[in-house]
Amino acid sequence: PATKAMAKEMLPVVDKPLIQYAVEEAVAAGIEQVIFVTGRGKRSIEDHFDHQDGLESQLLAKGKDDLARVYREVSDMAEVIYVRQKQPLGLGHAVWCARHAVGDEPFAVILPDDLMDAEPGAIGRMKAAYEASGASQLAVEPVDPADVGSYGVIDPGPFNGETYPVRGLVEKPAPAVAPSNQSVIGRYILSPKVFDPLSKGGAGAGGEIQLTDALQALITDFGEALQAYPFTGARFDCGSKLGYLKAQIEFGLRRGEFGSELADYLRQRLTETAADNGAQPVSQR
Repeated sequence: PATKAMAKEMLPVVDKPLIQYAVEEAVAAGIEQVIFVTGRGKRSIEDHFDHQDGLESQLLAKGKDDLARVYREVSDMAEVIYVRQKQPLGLGHAVWCARHAVGDEPFAVILPDDLMDAEPGAIGRMKAAYEASGASQLAVEPVDPADVGSYGVIDPGPFNGETYPVRGLVEKPAPAVAPSNQSVIGRYILSPKVFDPLSKGGAGAGGEIQLTDALQALITDFGEALQAYPFTGARFDCGSKLGYLKAQIEFGLRRGEFGSELADYLRQRLTETAADNGAQPVSQR
């Protein structure tokens, strides 16, 4: 219900929307141009990264220079291009919609639902791996084998200390036939060659044009190398209610202006909950 009338990418974690965390990760990796693939009901994304001169002027007039500066920095952090995906036909289709803006260059794909907390960021590390190897990079993370049917899953080769060579990919496999439990998560560095299989527009799992299928075609039909980068930070799946709540708590605890007060509140609530359940309170962060 929270996203019935607003873009899910604009859901805030503490005081910034998910999409801003994604752009900040891209900018930290040295990416200067960001292409937003948007659809119906996502105009708020464009507004968020646009200048709001009237608001900034009001803040300056009230002596709130720091807040005006923050708003200006959001607008100026990257060059932005907006591309419309007229129908929600899948991630592969969304990437295909951006082909003219991307051109013949390697590019990153960032899914804002996955708020990935690491320093340096995942995209920065994967960009370095692409530049060193020339192989497209997929971020992966192990999941419970029972949950592989919710992800794209790789068939990994031997780990070389930094990445796995990817021998194949399967979108949402049944647990009994999944090649591994290494699931693809929301970060990619891709060769523009991926647009060749995407141009065929074939529907895959769920009747959608799957990016996973195009990546598999890069291996089998085009002889392209793919590597899987094991993500080692904290990933918050903000497409789920629990993951979103965990992100709020984790990022809230870090805030100097109220983090310690939030920690005290959480300890109090844990103690009260334990008492209500007749259990001994457990010391928590």
